[in-house]
Amino acid sequence: MKRMWHIGMAVLLLGAAGCSPGPSPGSGVTAAPSEAKPSDTKLSVQDFAGRSVTFPAVPTKIAALSNGDVDIIYALGGKVVGRPTSAGPAAVKEAAGAEQIGSTHGIDLEKIAALDADVVLGNHPLNTKDIPSVEGIGSKMLLTSANSIDEIKKQITLFGQLLRKEDKARELNESIDAKLKEIGSGSTGIKPRVLLVYGAPGTYMAALGSSLSGDILAKAGGENIAADYPKLESYPQYAQLNTEKIIQSNPQLVLLMSHGNPEKVKDGFLKEMQQNAAWNSLDAVKHNRVEVLPSDLFGTNPGTRVIEALDRLKALLQAVK
Repeated sequence: MKRMWHIGMAVLLLGAAGCSPGPSPGSGVTAAPSEAKPSDTKLSVQDFAGRSVTFPAVPTKIAALSNGDVDIIYALGGKVVGRPTSAGPAAVKEAAGAEQIGSTHGIDLEKIAALDADVVLGNHPLNTKDIPSVEGIGSKMLLTSANSIDEIKKQITLFGQLLRKEDKARELNESIDAKLKEIGSGSTGIKPRVLLVYGAPGTYMAALGSSLSGDILAKAGGENIAADYPKLESYPQYAQLNTEKIIQSNPQLVLLMSHGNPEKVKDGFLKEMQQNAAWNSLDAVKHNRVEVLPSDLFGTNPGTRVIEALDRLKALLQAVK
């Protein structure tokens, strides 16, 4: 059944929608026995906001607001009808033909309604406020987050249950565990000192250990020099850069992340840091170890490609040693 008639209601709900506290985050699932056929059995899953979301059958029209979610769905053997809006090519080439529906920061409800989406995959807590609007056009909303490798694994488990692809989900998670074990067994000795920066022209923040990139750095065997910086209220996984503390810590490697314009971001960052005369005395600067990380692996949730992100960071850390 098409849901276009719901759009008027959705527009009204947009103004009134607000965040409401939910239970503690989780990723459990209550589903019918695996031998039951998806077409005649209800499916109930619990998202990261602790909400129980029920479907009459396995959803086939999936809209995703982040590239990591799209990657996981395809890795599980599924597909999406809606993907994040992007100026460049689709992060997952198989999803190139899917409709662009906005992002976690701004959803295009009209397009989602036209797609007659069964479920919209959003971010917890960012898209909590959008639940009434999405439900107003007849779709369900499932919220997850990816602030660590463990959370990516929980996403894989949850989406595997959503698609009834539990065995494939376990296989994907075992691959991530195997990579972590491999990297961990080789991470001995002194850890290279690293400054991990997320930037856009004119705005730069240090990634904390509570961020996905900070977690990947720790798992790859690096020491995050900003680990004890006070978190920003608006971006709790990041901290304000402190040039004096950076110079005191003397990082051996400076890594930059961005969603786009990497060279412009790098040039702007260096220009800002070079205002302090001591910047050029840092080990990272003297050895030309200021690197821009691939945006598809570090500027956003890479999904199952977190294995590639771990390999990339490990190689950079080994080059320092």
